[in-house]
Amino acid sequence: MQITDVKTYVVGNPPPYLGGAYFIFLKLTTNDKVEGFGEVYGVPFHPHKVTQLIEDVVERYVIGWEPFKIESLWRIIYSSGFTQHPDLSTSGVLSGIEMVCWDIIGKALGQPIYNLLGGQVHEKLRSYTYLYPPPENQTEQVLSVADAFADAELGPQRAAHYLGQGFTAVKFDPVMPISAFDPRQLSLEALDNAELVTKNIRPADGRRGNRVQSD
Repeated sequence: MQITDVKTYVVGNPPPYLGGAYFIFLKLTTNDKVEGFGEVYGVPFHPHKVTQLIEDVVERYVIGWEPFKIESLWRIIYSSGFTQHPDLSTSGVLSGIEMVCWDIIGKALGQPIYNLLGGQVHEKLRSYTYLYPPPENQTEQVLSVADAFADAELGPQRAAHYLGQGFTAVKFDPVMPISAFDPRQLSLEALDNAELVTKNIRPADGRRGNRVQSD
């Protein structure tokens, strides 16, 4: 089995870009038509420049490679150009390529990836979700989640919505906006608003042992 083709995808995220303005995915296909997918995250360049980086690395090192040889491929790419240091560009592209290879391996063997990485340990794992405003409020007019959830009704409603989906924890940012010049001395108004946001969301927590987490 050899990797023979690469395709990249830039997926835009509508305003106000909660979770990021865009997401970058790649697909690698083998000579026997097994497809694998991965995500390249955290590379700080225009998304179409990132796709060029992906295509360059794949064309130079990945095309013709066996997806089962992940460790060798990783070392070759990581050491290309005598670099051998964890820069965001190479590491981001590498992460997506490794995801794809594991996806291909799992599909080729008909096994979930956890069976190839030591086996399943837990029947289920606890997860959290970010606390988003409702779809009708996700517009550029919503200045921040913190401002939206200062509403005494909206915060508990959204927290209860996610608890109803089975989440037992939600995460939110009571102090916004986050900027390139943080940390900074918060104003009393910002601190008061953070307290209000957290206070308003708390009623949805109830006495079920759920956790509301803020960053």
